[in-house]
Amino acid sequence: QVQLAESGGGSVQAGGSLRLSCTASGFYFSRTCMGWFRQAEEDAREGVAMIDTDGTTSYIESVKGRFTISKDNLKEMLLLEMNNLGPADTAKYYCAALEEVCRGSHCYCPRPGRAEVKGTWGQGTQVTVSS
Repeated sequence: QVQLAESGGGSVQAGGSLRLSCTASGFYFSRTCMGWFRQAEEDAREGVAMIDTDGTTSYIESVKGRFTISKDNLKEMLLLEMNNLGPADTAKYYCAALEEVCRGSHCYCPRPGRAEVKGTWGQGTQVTVSS
């Protein structure tokens, strides 16, 4: 079974940084689309950053230049470096193993955003940013 465990969340002041980690097991990690999602209280879950199987990354506009997603295939670990955090980044953050979308011979990973995607999420880690 797919197992994902996030860590690294906490409380920081605006302008601060955090690095989130996600340990993965139970699936072919290097061949799986991975992503980070977040959900603020009473808000919808949104995909923040995605990384394709070839290492290509994508982000929602609001975090571009501030967040960096990466993965270590040998350690089966997903990372999210977050810099210059602001109160709008306050949310519970989840890592996810995502299903590829295939159209004929062309397959691709889901894109960041609020669109529903299929996959498996961890339990999440809370990030709180104070002004």
